Amino acid sequence: MKGILFVLSGPSGTGKGTICKELLKRGIGLNLSVSATTRECRKDEVPGVTYHYVSTDEFRRMIDNSEMLEYAIFNGNYYGTPKESVIKLLGEGKDVLLEIEPQGALQVKQLMPEAVLMFIIPPSMTELKSRLIGRGRETEEEIAERINAAKWELAQADKYSVHIINDELDKCVEDVTAYIQQKRDERVRIENLMNEEI
Repeated sequence: MKGILFVLSGPSGTGKGTICKELLKRGIGLNLSVSATTRECRKDEVPGVTYHYVSTDEFRRMIDNSEMLEYAIFNGNYYGTPKESVIKLLGEGKDVLLEIEPQGALQVKQLMPEAVLMFIIPPSMTELKSRLIGRGRETEEEIAERINAAKWELAQADKYSVHIINDELDKCVEDVTAYIQQKRDERVRIENLMNEEI
């Protein structure tokens, strides 16, 4: 049985990274795909765990060789998902979790229509801005750019399988976990029907 590709997406600041960490802590059998980026490694990040850090030339080579499942440019840096490890894990029957921006999620959906796209929504734009400021990572200009991007990203929400509001983290993680289990149960039911002898 092939694995399921779960894509957790939504505007920057909605808590995607925190939700993913909580999902992995629960040990529910998800394999997190590590994205590649050309931006510099931050103090609190671990190469190969947070991101695969590569040069711009290397990233462009990967694009040219169709090695990326999706990619985007933000604040002058490339971000993307290397295809090979995702395809390998799915082929081994393992479920894979991608945590990516909506632009990339929609690229994944085009290449792999069977992917399950989960859209994380902020409780309000005011709260989203507050979270971005609270991270203390971006300049005022970058925050304004992320808020503008969020408006376009929210307009793409109808292209997703499910929408989950991250108002309260534990509730949000519970909702995401329940949805993942629902999709797994559906897969088993379909597999059983296909193998049923009549």
